[in-house]
Amino acid sequence: IMKILGISAFYHDSAAAIIHNDRVVAAAQEERFTRKKHDPSFPTRAVSFCLEESGFSLDELDAIVFYDKPWLKFERLLDTYYVNTPKGLKSFLLAMPIWVKEKIFLRKIIIDELNKIQKFNTKNIKLLFSEHHLSHAASTYYTSPYNDSAILTIDGVGEWATASICHGQGKQIKVLKEIKFPDSVGFLYSAFTYYLGLRVNSGEYKLMGLAPYGHPGSDQVKKFIKLILENIVTINDDGSIHLHQEFFDYAVGSKMTNEAAWEKLFGFARRVPESAIKQHHCDMALAIQDVTENIILKMASHAKKITGSNNLCMAGGVALNCVSNSKLLTAKIFDNIFIQPAAGDAGGALGAALAAYHIFFDKDKAKPNPKNEVFDPYLGPEYSDIDAKKVFKKYKARYKYYNNFDDLSDKVADLINQGNIIGWFQGKMEWGPRALGNRSIIADARNKDMQLKLNLKVKYRESFRPFAPAVIEEDINNFFDFEGHSPYMIFVADVLQNRRNDLPDNYNSLAMKDKLYYKRSDVPAITHINFSARLQSVHKNLNKRFHQLIKNFKNKTDYGIVINTSFNVRGEPIVCTPDDAYRCFMNTEIDYLVVNNFLLDKKSQIAWPKEKSSHKYNDQYELD
Repeated sequence: IMKILGISAFYHDSAAAIIHNDRVVAAAQEERFTRKKHDPSFPTRAVSFCLEESGFSLDELDAIVFYDKPWLKFERLLDTYYVNTPKGLKSFLLAMPIWVKEKIFLRKIIIDELNKIQKFNTKNIKLLFSEHHLSHAASTYYTSPYNDSAILTIDGVGEWATASICHGQGKQIKVLKEIKFPDSVGFLYSAFTYYLGLRVNSGEYKLMGLAPYGHPGSDQVKKFIKLILENIVTINDDGSIHLHQEFFDYAVGSKMTNEAAWEKLFGFARRVPESAIKQHHCDMALAIQDVTENIILKMASHAKKITGSNNLCMAGGVALNCVSNSKLLTAKIFDNIFIQPAAGDAGGALGAALAAYHIFFDKDKAKPNPKNEVFDPYLGPEYSDIDAKKVFKKYKARYKYYNNFDDLSDKVADLINQGNIIGWFQGKMEWGPRALGNRSIIADARNKDMQLKLNLKVKYRESFRPFAPAVIEEDINNFFDFEGHSPYMIFVADVLQNRRNDLPDNYNSLAMKDKLYYKRSDVPAITHINFSARLQSVHKNLNKRFHQLIKNFKNKTDYGIVINTSFNVRGEPIVCTPDDAYRCFMNTEIDYLVVNNFLLDKKSQIAWPKEKSSHKYNDQYELD
């Protein structure tokens, strides 16, 4: 019986995960506890939660595993600066003290930080370091239902590798090919994220959502694609790439791009963050999305060729690009595709623990479940009714308690049907960046005004951002052209033709705002501008309460579908505790809050102090 703690930290999205043999007991990101989005610090609170949830002490663990190898990263840093001397001297002088202080002495830092959580005998513990892309590969392969699979990992950079093709067979993962720094699909996509005025390591989601506003097949999109392929990146038949470094600054500088070179090439300056979004910005987003999809399809085809497997597992930050994932799915290169919900760096904590168990300790991978049950993403903290009552007492909140969940879900279904917005807080917090029905904001997908209202009045974010549907699994094909499952919002699907409205003849020439607010289907709040939606399929065996709520909504409306967006506002992590949930509820225009079996009506709450209502969204960051 083995107990292993995995840790990822010091870049972005720090996290911890603990396994008991190959069963995942608990996993969570540090940001949820500290309330600092993408928190990179040592995951003290996440580790504490994992230990508490598992009941293990540090002394009982067989190993503690860090998700990458700092010495290899240090080697890459030194080599890159040496090759590019004297360029980057300023960056080198800034980076070196941090590396000497924190990264090189990482073993001591990890032990010291763990000792602050809980005293333990450091001589008896195995402290291991997994390679970054092996951690990614392990996070997806060992949680998949396959015993033979090609594995594709793609991100910015680990130590040297920026992408890898591996072959998982039984308990072993064999690395077959790698792309190495400075050539990186992740950095290519992030460079365009940066140039379009979005924040790197978080704005990539926005870039993906912006791409459908580009004009497919237009001269400008074709021109951008041609410029990218002729000047920015060379793509080989196997999906490997070469980035032309004269257009980039990330290797030894402080920015992603050589802005002067990009402005000369593309004919416009970098977009100022928060400024108006023009058509050429959208066309550029569509162009790089198209190029990225092409690269991934080539990589996947090559992975199929050299592994011969019918299955594909994916991980790394680029595996969170659900549009490219869906292109891969519809290409049918593989029979099956699996991507675990925390595909980015947070998932490296889980992968590091699983890699140690199966590779270092040489333990077999469990045989595939004949029912093909999916990986359970509900691995975070949950809170009791007593915990909730303490919060309500603290804020003098008024609530109604339902002894029977059936009655509560029936009431909430009525409230959604009446146009209300619901903060929905249940059970264990989700693992990964998506809210999957336990820390969610829910509303009616049929309401044509709901997309705008949620963006500007609740989420306080850009009005172009689309919303995802949660649909009960048995009703997927009533709404979407989609085969299979999407329990983690990791794929997009097209709304069925019979649910779409006809577009006007001048649709492509309409102003971008007019396009956004044109009612495109009978579920307009989740139908993106190109008729797509980022889909969550809700199975009753995976999330019984969320499934029941949507089923009750269907009984009243004939629609087994709702909007599901994360329970947070722009710039803040998804809520973790009942306290987080109540404050978010009161600081936004959410109408009702559900915590466990408690129902709170905004209108019945006492006045909320004005200084706490700090969230405002100036609607200048708009489509023009």
